[in-house]
Amino acid sequence: MDTDTPQKATKRNLPAAVKISVQASLDKKAENVQVLDLRQVSSFTDFFIVMNGHSTRQNQAIFEQIREELKKKKVASLGAEGLDNGEWILMDYGSFIIHIFSPRMREYYALEMLWGDAPRLIF
Repeated sequence: MDTDTPQKATKRNLPAAVKISVQASLDKKAENVQVLDLRQVSSFTDFFIVMNGHSTRQNQAIFEQIREELKKKKVASLGAEGLDNGEWILMDYGSFIIHIFSPRMREYYALEMLWGDAPRLIF
């Protein structure tokens, strides 16, 4: 058995900070929330969390909710981009990166297709 291969990601065994991020986004009514497991296909991060809201204001509220919930658990952000525009907000936490899109931008960038080889969990 290959010990270097990570265990298949499930909703139960995701890292705690990823679970918190997903729940926080769902609390603010994010839609089409997916976690892409990039551990076998990327060297720069382990997971993408991809979602969309229906307006820039909703995307900003999702961002705030995730940031606050992770802050409570002392999970530090490496940075964020796109908050002012709100069409695509990126939150970098090192081992996972959160993408909050408008529906139009999500369709345009199609991260799920770009990372089509990555296993995913849909929430």
